[in-house]
Parts: sequence; structure tokens; C-alpha cells
Amino acid sequence: MAKVLHLLKGDPSLASSVIAAQAAAGDTVTVALLEGEAPVLPAGVTLRRLEADLAYGELVDLIFDADHVIPW
Repeated sequence: MAKVLHLLKGDPSLASSVIAAQAAAGDTVTVALLEGEAPVLPAGVTLRRLEADLAYGELVDLIFDADHVIPW
């Protein structure tokens, strides 16, 4: 099981199906919302919002801790 970090900025429609598939496969999925509205996420997916509950330093830590980082 991989640790996957999605960096969302803007329209999350393309990312939603990928996030759902990774979560269903048992990966640990975290979404870092850089701006915009949060998408509906599957159960078990962690949502972090930049500057609301996630500082830039913490974002860097998440990036280096993840096995895969996918910017959208």
C-alpha cells in the first residue's frame, strides 16, 4: 500500500476518479487543497487545506513523506 498525496488547485473533477480508485485499492490517500472548493472524497481519504489547517512547512513534509505526489 502506497502513501499518495494529491495536490489540488482548481477543478477537482479529473482527480476524483483517480483518488477513489487509489483509496479502493487500499492506498493511504491524502488530498492537499491548495485553493478552491473541496471535492467530495471517499471514506478514509484525508483532506488538508493549505493555510487553514496546513502550513507550508507541513506541506513540504507531506510531499517528502509520500510515495507518490500528483499535482492537479
